[in-house]
Amino acid sequence: MRFRYWGVGILKNRLIDYKSNVYSQNGEDGILAELLTRLDIDNKSERWCVEFGAWDGMHLSNTFRLVSEYEWNAIYVESELLRYRDLEASAKNHTKIHPVHGMVGGSQSSGILLDDVLAETQIPINYDLLSIDIDSSDLDAWVSHVNYRPTIVVIEINSSIPPGILQWHGEAKPFGNSFSSTMLVATAKKYTLVCHTGNLIFVKNEVIDQVSMGDFDRYFPERLFLWKWAGNPASNRISFLRAWINKVPEQLKNQRKTLRKRLNRAGFPGD
Repeated sequence: MRFRYWGVGILKNRLIDYKSNVYSQNGEDGILAELLTRLDIDNKSERWCVEFGAWDGMHLSNTFRLVSEYEWNAIYVESELLRYRDLEASAKNHTKIHPVHGMVGGSQSSGILLDDVLAETQIPINYDLLSIDIDSSDLDAWVSHVNYRPTIVVIEINSSIPPGILQWHGEAKPFGNSFSSTMLVATAKKYTLVCHTGNLIFVKNEVIDQVSMGDFDRYFPERLFLWKWAGNPASNRISFLRAWINKVPEQLKNQRKTLRKRLNRAGFPGD
């Protein structure tokens, strides 16, 4: 395998350098604008996005700028009734918003399937952008989204969990889905990570060459993880190691004691 963009050039095309906010929280507005240009989506005659929990359609939205400035069609799903009322008000001012009241879930969690929601609309199977932010079963909802294939997927993860830890929401504390578990799902669904903002941004493999990523970032996606989200990387790794040690079966007690001694000698005293 030959790798492009050796040396400093590896960093030249990183999407994180385009981060800026109009409505988004962590720079997604600017990143998506650049990504849509690279994928030539901004030149399409009709463009579609989907976002859930959408709140009022505007608050910390990854897609509302596309609706308000570029007249994208949007399907916004919100579960909380008061927020949904606000979403309906936004839809009156922006007629390309199609508001839906409901909680999106997956096959392993409560709620309606996104496929069922979209089946009641005119959105094409290969629509342009999906944004998932429900603070819980985000990953399960994406896994269950099988009848449609968005070009870009933005999905929330718990970025305090560093790469290498496999966790789905509900399995452990802290809550949420980990970077590595989300990467496994993305690989199975044939998507490639292109940016980490706190959210993960993926592009389907059919068009990934158009993103012009450096090969190191493309084939080793953990390089894109922003460690500031994990706090102190060293202490974070230690805390997860301690949690793992506590789960070691009783018959491995001696090994557990040895590990604790090594942690203490390394300057990380016991709890």
